[in-house]
Order: sequence, then C-alpha cells, then structure tokens
Amino acid sequence: MTPAKLTSIIITPFLHPLLAAKSFFSSVSLANSKTHLLTHFNRIVDKNSVSSWNSAIADLARAGDSIEALHAFSSMRRLYVRPDRSSFPCALKSCAALGSLFSGQQLHLQAFILGLHPDLFVASALVDMYSKCRVVDDARKAFDDTPVKNAVVWTSMIVGYVWNDAAREAAHTFKCFFAEVGGFEVDYVAAVSALSACARIGEKKVTRGLHGALVKLGLEMETGVGNTLMDAYAKCRLLEVARKVFDGMSQRDNVSWNTMIAVYAQNGLSAEALELYTEMLRTGGVLYNAVTLSAILLGCAHAGALQMGKCIHSQVIRMCLEKDVYVGTSVVDMYCKCGRVEMARKAFNRMKDKNIKSWSAMVAGYGMHGRGQEALEVFDEMRRFGPKPNHITFVSVLAACSHAGLLDEGRHWFTAMQEDYGIEPEVEHYGCMVDLLGRGGCIEEAYGLIKGMRVKPDFMVWGALLSACRVHKNVKLAEISARKLFELDPKNCGYYVLLSNVYADAGRWRDVEKMRVLMKQRKMVKTPGYSSVELKGRIHVFLIGDRRHHRHEEIYEYLDKLTVRMQEAGYVPDTRSVLHDVDEEEKETALRVHSEKLAVAFAILSTAPGTSIQIVKNLRVCCDCHSAIKLIAKLVDREIVVRDSHRFHHFQDGSCSYIGHGIPCFRSYQQLKVHTNFLGKKRRLIWSWKSASLPWWGIQNSSKACREQCSTVSESRDIITLLVFLRRRKAAGPLKGIRGGDSHVHSCFLFFNP
Repeated sequence: MTPAKLTSIIITPFLHPLLAAKSFFSSVSLANSKTHLLTHFNRIVDKNSVSSWNSAIADLARAGDSIEALHAFSSMRRLYVRPDRSSFPCALKSCAALGSLFSGQQLHLQAFILGLHPDLFVASALVDMYSKCRVVDDARKAFDDTPVKNAVVWTSMIVGYVWNDAAREAAHTFKCFFAEVGGFEVDYVAAVSALSACARIGEKKVTRGLHGALVKLGLEMETGVGNTLMDAYAKCRLLEVARKVFDGMSQRDNVSWNTMIAVYAQNGLSAEALELYTEMLRTGGVLYNAVTLSAILLGCAHAGALQMGKCIHSQVIRMCLEKDVYVGTSVVDMYCKCGRVEMARKAFNRMKDKNIKSWSAMVAGYGMHGRGQEALEVFDEMRRFGPKPNHITFVSVLAACSHAGLLDEGRHWFTAMQEDYGIEPEVEHYGCMVDLLGRGGCIEEAYGLIKGMRVKPDFMVWGALLSACRVHKNVKLAEISARKLFELDPKNCGYYVLLSNVYADAGRWRDVEKMRVLMKQRKMVKTPGYSSVELKGRIHVFLIGDRRHHRHEEIYEYLDKLTVRMQEAGYVPDTRSVLHDVDEEEKETALRVHSEKLAVAFAILSTAPGTSIQIVKNLRVCCDCHSAIKLIAKLVDREIVVRDSHRFHHFQDGSCSYIGHGIPCFRSYQQLKVHTNFLGKKRRLIWSWKSASLPWWGIQNSSKACREQCSTVSESRDIITLLVFLRRRKAAGPLKGIRGGDSHVHSCFLFFNP
C-alpha cells in the first residue's frame, strides 16, 4: 500500500464515540491529522510492519497529538496489522491524556483478546489510563490481574491512588510494594508518590516510617525526595523535622527553598519565612521565581510586614510578574492584610487576568476592614464581568456582611447562594451567618440556624454563638454553646474564660469559681497573646508584661506617662476581661502591660510624629485595649491600625473604624440607661450601656456628618449609634452632647426627649 492510499482510510468504529463526544475532528482537523500521518509514513518503508506503526503512534503521543495517535492505531487495525505489546502503551497513554474512558476500555478489550493484558508494559499503561480517567477501582482490577508485577506496575498503582486522592490506599500499596521486593526496586517516582500520599493523610507515624525506609534505600539524598519529605512533615505539623530535612539536603533547588518558605508562611511563622528568604538571597546561585515571591508575600501578609511587602512588590514589578494571576493575587492579599486596602485595589485593577481567588481576595480584603458596601460592589462587579462565584467567594461575602453589620444583605446572599447558584452551605458559611445574626442581636435566630444545619457544626459556629451570648448576656444559650465547644475543642481555654465572663456579668459568682476550678483540674493553658510591629524591615514582638526587648525600660517609662495623660482625659480601665480572683488594683496593673499597649508605645517612640502605626495581634483585642488605643490615637495625633484575629481596627482622632465594637443594640427606650460611676477623686461621670450588641447597619455614610455635628464629643461613635436607633424608631427628638467633669473627659453623655 502506498502512502497516498492512507488518505482514504476510514476511522474504525471504536473511536467514533470519542470523536463525537469530544468534537475533536472538524473537516480541517481531520485533514491535519491525515497530513501528520502522511508525514510520518513518508519515512516508513513497510506499511504492514507493526514496528513502523508503533513508531508513528509513539511519535504522535510524545508530541502530544493524542487524537492523531489514536487515529494511527485505528488505521493500523483497519489494515489488519496485528498490534503487539509495544502498540498499546502509547495508545493507552493518549486515552489517558484525553480522559477518554470508552476508548481506553476498547483498547483494553483488544489487548485482552490478543492475550497481551498481563504484559508488564501493557498492564502499567492500563493502570495509568484507568487512574487518570478517575476509575481507580478498574485500575486496581487491572493491577490485580497482572500475575507478575515489576516496579513500574507498582509505581503506576501508587501514583494512581495519589491522583485520585486515595492517600491511605497509596501508602498501604507502597508498604506492600516495599515488603514484596525488599526495597531493592523502589525508585524515585514511587518514593515521591508515597510521600505525597503521606502529605495528604498527615499521619506522623506513617511519614516517619517511610522516611526511615528511604534512608535505608539511600533515596533521602535525592533533591525531589527531600522536597516532598519536607512537605509531608509540614502537613503532619512537624515543622522542626521539616527544617532538619531542609538543612540536611546536600543540594537545594528552587523547589527546596520555595517549599520551606511556603511551609513557614502557611503556618504563620512569618519571621522565619522572611529570614529564610533573606538567607536564600545571601546564598546566591538560586534564582527566585514567581513561586518564591508568592510564598514570601504570604509571609508578609501574615506578619503584617508592609515595608517588606512593598519591597517584594517592587521586585514583582521589575520582573514583570504583576499581571501574573497568582503573583498578582498574592500582592492584593498582602496589601489587604497589611492594612492598605486602597493599594490592594490598585494592584487588583492592574491585573490583566483575574481568577476566582483574585476576586475573592479583594472581596475579603474590603470585608476585613469593615467596608462591607465596597466588598459587595466588588462582588457585583465579579458577577457581571468575572468568573462564576464559588463557595469560597460566598464565605468572603458573608464575612464582609458580618463585619459591616449588613444583616439584610447577608440573609439575602445566604439564600441566593443556594437558590441562584446551587451552592450548598458549608460550615464556614454557617459560621459567618451565626456571627452576623449574633452581632445583630438575633440570638434565637442564630441558634435556630445551627439546629437546622445540614452539616455538623464545628467550633467556629458554636464559638460565634458563645461570643454573641457574652455580648447579649444570654446565659442559657451560652451554656449550651460552651458544652459543645468543650467537646469539640477541649484544650482551648478561651471558651472557659468566655463562659466564666458570662457568669460574672450575670452575677453568678459560684459558677465563676466552678469554672476556675475546672480549668485548674484540666490543666488549661491559655494561648499566649502577642503583638508585633514592623520597623525598618524588622519585626518586633511583644508579650504581656514583656521585658525582653532591649528598649523595655524606655517603653515602660513612656507607657506610664501615657497612662497618666489618658487618665487625665477620663480613661478608666475596663477590668471585666481580667480574672475575677484578683483585686481591682492588680487588674489595672495587668491591663496596663498588655502586649498591644507595649507595641503601640514602642512604635510611637520609634517613628516620627504623624507616622501611621500598624500593630498585629494574634488574638482578639480586649475591650480595654480597644478603648485605650482610641484615646492614645487622639492624644498623640496618629492613625493606629490594629489587625487582630478577627478584623482590622483603624483608630484615628479618638474613634475606631470598627463602629460595632461593643456597641449595644437597643430594642426599647427602657434598655438605654445613663448612670454615674464615682471613680477617683474627680468623681467623673462615665457613659455605660444596659446591654451590648452591634446595631451599626447603614451608618457609614452618616458617620462623617455626625462627627461634624458633634465636634465637641470625643465618642461620636456613640452618637451615631443612638441616631440610628432613633431614626429606626421614627422618634428622633432633641439630641445633645455635653461634657462631664473637665474639658478632657473621654466619654460623652446623651440626653433625648422621645
């Protein structure tokens, strides 16, 4: 047969479903396919030789022309050329590349008829094809039907399990492989695949055992094995062991450095990530790339290291990577978490291509800064011009509604997520909704939502309800929430403290004592709180009462002076968050040396007047520190940005952007009380509230005007809250703001006539 006659060959029936389903062949592509075949066969002498056909199929498969490779196999069969053991692997590889299960099954049938399916090359290709077509059970059957297995067949099965997220089966198969061959045939690919499986299941014992086996085989020195081993130990939360593996590697490539930097960044060890990046630059010989910059930007984001983040962003621009979707998203996330949401938006706008993570990062960024309306505007823009929102996007949307108090909007999108987008709520969505409802004072509705959840509530959901119960003094639901939390997260002492505070607010001192005893019996250890501040590229960390800093004497001296100024301005410590078995003076002393205040004092001392200050706190800012930093910002005329574990607080001119912090929700006029506390010699009047919640929906637009009208009142936030209440009740009467005591009294007093 001459090459010209190949143009008249009809595709055999077993390929028709593939072509119809995938629509790969138009008249043009079919002509191109035949041209490829003609090119190959112009070099072939014997058209009836199976080896000639095998060469053509292999060349096409290696070139990525999977359809043409299958076309060649089909043409060979049409000419009644009998395939051999070398014909099937490349054809099966093409089926795997196309994800064509039907064509793969047809090839399997032909191999079975010809008695070639037990062949090691064919069996390995069958296992690989079924695995990549997502039918791992059929891959296992093909594996089991192979009477004699070599390392390639075993490795194909292990890789297949990893490909199909069956990590435990992959680890078990590797164990059987190692036991059967004694480890002598275990190769690099099998080792890396098994380690990838260990990384996914996160079992320490299995990972250590596999590491020991690899040491015996001498494979631990392979760079790729070491990289995967680091990742496996990191997923097992054994970061120190991962670092030992890194330090013990004789040769490190880009992946080695990127992996270790990412491990530190993803686990919140930002200082270590930044230090390792600096070491990488000093070492030389290793060129950083987009992956490196994305990882270090994540570290900057976690640490709130704005100055370092800006330097990395400059490097991104010099390398022309700003438009890269992954690096660009990392830049957006970094600026959002470093308190510069406007710069994040500029970086977002410069991105040429945006994926679902890019949009979600921008929505989440506005949300964590309490700018809910802008978050929803970005979300609306995404719905019109971007990709279809997924479950992660809706977590960002609902969280933004929660932080901004957009109760109605949150309810709307929670419903629309299910009805319009077909996304079933996951535990993260429920957690956001419970937090939103709890902040809005809808405690019973939040509890009802939990009882109706389609998934099991986790500690985030019950924790949100417990926090709301503390604010609204709902002891009954607080006890229900706490019991669930003690079961789900028994080692977290924060829940015990929170329930104890609920009891204290209700005057149930016996229950407070019981909680204290219970914590001692269970040897509860409170998570140490710390605050950090970046200065000249270095991160300074402070603990409560910390005296390790080389300038601690200067810091404490300045903080004492600042405390005197605050007291003269009417500051009274809020001692509710301190243990109840300590006298009042000791409580105030403990509050004075909180890590936030130490970090703020150090930042004020170390920066020029008027410079913006940014603090990062690993836990929530306590009520006393929140009130104190507001006043400090006014006294020193600075903007102080604090990022705690929940959101951002922008303190400026005696107010906070987080208007909802500790503000009550008034359901009736009777709930609003103004009383006097006679504290100290000056007997200052202090503003206090009967109940606490967060009624701050829709007031952002009116806050500026309200501050202008109440320019003589330092706590204009309280004015805004009351105005919202009065407007909603349609009973706005005369409203006045007056000062009590001297001209520096920090709190305000409101009188109204409904």
